[in-house]
Amino acid sequence: AALVLLLLLATNHQATGAVVASELRCQCLNTLPRVDFETIQSLTVTPPGPHCTQTEVIATLKDGQKVCLNPQGPRLQIIIKKILKSGKSS
Repeated sequence: AALVLLLLLATNHQATGAVVASELRCQCLNTLPRVDFETIQSLTVTPPGPHCTQTEVIATLKDGQKVCLNPQGPRLQIIIKKILKSGKSS
């Protein structure tokens, strides 16, 4: 009886783990090579974590559309540095 209980617990744990694992994934599968920065309303930067091994930058455009940007893009790096610098001064 103890063996059956152990097997049921192990099976239930694996099923729960599988569901969680399927929910944890990168949101950005592709990134835009270029975007007109004047059309960006806001930026969301998500650092690497258990959900995704890479930094993700999601821009919300003024028309409401959300697009993924390359976090290694030189122009985006400048903008992120400016945002971080302005956040430290306030």
